[in-house]
Amino acid sequence: MENTGPRTRAVIPPVPAVLGAIVSVQGGAALAKGLFPALGATGTAGLRIGLSALMLLAAFRPPLARLGAAQWRVIVPFGVALGTMNAVFYLALARIPLGLAVTVEFIGPLSVAVYGSRRALDLLWVAMAAGGIALIAPWGGSGLDPLGILFALIAGVCWAIYIVLGGRLSRLVAGGAAVSAAMAVATLTILPVAIAGGGLARLTPPLFLSAVAVALLSSALPYSLEMIALRALPSRTFSILMSLEPAVAALAGIVFLGERLFGTQWLAIVLVILASIGATMTSREPKAAVEL
Repeated sequence: MENTGPRTRAVIPPVPAVLGAIVSVQGGAALAKGLFPALGATGTAGLRIGLSALMLLAAFRPPLARLGAAQWRVIVPFGVALGTMNAVFYLALARIPLGLAVTVEFIGPLSVAVYGSRRALDLLWVAMAAGGIALIAPWGGSGLDPLGILFALIAGVCWAIYIVLGGRLSRLVAGGAAVSAAMAVATLTILPVAIAGGGLARLTPPLFLSAVAVALLSSALPYSLEMIALRALPSRTFSILMSLEPAVAALAGIVFLGERLFGTQWLAIVLVILASIGATMTSREPKAAVEL
């Protein structure tokens, strides 16, 4: 199949590329949270997804008119899952700290990694992750917004769907074309909700420039870095490195948003990270947990 995307020479070592992608995504999330008071969570999500779609469509120029019905049958639900995942994650982020939102959301890729397994070792990873989530849960005395936790869980479900459908889509459409077409569908999914929320009506030039930065940091830059890493790293190594994302998210929340976490919440993050690493290392077919 002809690759419709631009050729990128891997001038960045793969491990720094993965770590750079993680920092970029979480930095973008922290910047996005700063836009919530003016644009709202859904308005920020709609603007970020729409701008990301324009950037990716311009970069990869996918042959949309030449895509067949079989390809669109995967692209459309993949894009809907992608748009929903980003929107509900921002709704969670508006209510709970960044590090905890990412930690709860990480249940999605972890579930995909251990799904269908009957090995006792995989039950250990599930129990470890469940213990981490229990430490964050509102009934555990965390004082967190229950709706924020629920939104993060829904984002995790969407992330799992995204991974499963992404595997199918990668066999039908070249990577750059697939993700840009899916991002366009994601825009159509979330834009009506963003407009109905009224936040876009308060958009100003400075806010628009900040939204462009969010789109670059959250989608365009990390996607490019991840593609560099995936060409050089085994998927197992890539997934292990991506398991560090909840910790990086927590640090981004501290540095950029002034968020503070309790000892039990840090323990929850560590448990989910260890569960994710363990599941990846013992999985027969590890899946890369890439988020756009």
